[in-house]
Amino acid sequence: MNGFWDIGDHWPPGTHSFDYGVGWVTKITVLVWIAVAVLIVFFLATYRNPKIVPTKKQWIAESIYGFARDGIAKDFMGKDGVRFAPYLATLFSFILLTNLFGIIPFAQISPNAHMAFPAVLAAISYVMFVYLGIRKFGFIAYFKKSLIPPGAPVWLLPLLIPLEFFSTFIMRPITLAARLWANMFAGHLILLVFTLGGVVLLNSSSFLVKSVSVASFAMAIVMTLFEFIVQILQAYVFTLLTAFFVSEALAEEH
Repeated sequence: MNGFWDIGDHWPPGTHSFDYGVGWVTKITVLVWIAVAVLIVFFLATYRNPKIVPTKKQWIAESIYGFARDGIAKDFMGKDGVRFAPYLATLFSFILLTNLFGIIPFAQISPNAHMAFPAVLAAISYVMFVYLGIRKFGFIAYFKKSLIPPGAPVWLLPLLIPLEFFSTFIMRPITLAARLWANMFAGHLILLVFTLGGVVLLNSSSFLVKSVSVASFAMAIVMTLFEFIVQILQAYVFTLLTAFFVSEALAEEH
């Protein structure tokens, strides 16, 4: 499917709406490449010659980094969290831009609507917090800290250890990826339904049915604005949870 307006055999929209391209070079893959290129060029160009009085581009770049450093890293990880600010700022910027592709004309889909990309991002965060925890405490001490709650009675450990392992080392990366994927996937399908529905209604031979297309297009506009808010929120939530997981992995036992 090449866009909102190519209906053909793609009505009603479904998972097939994401599978278009030539071989492994799909539209979603190209959008990821574009996002990476845009972010690299933007930040390199912005900080190539920084000004004391920042330009608009420099202000935007500094605001993104400052938000990740002060609003996420410091707030949830303390002063030591500043060292993770570059990664968190990069993560937030990448997810936000790829999310926004879902409402940008001619792109009209977020790569994060394809489960593979949120899964990779979640895997990176997962490896990061596990590695940092092991590096700080050691393999045995880290897993002991993660799996055995302080003060837990010995007789409960056979129940608590499997539950803690499942929730910390299995469900965390799954829910981290699934939350982002589900929101972007659902948002894309909702926009497809209202927009393509409006096209179908507009092409009807009945004037009464044609008039209903106005309501469908109006809902598409409303849902686009709502999707914009969701896209920003999901980028923030993913980055925030990553910071929380890293903070928890590095936290001392109390």
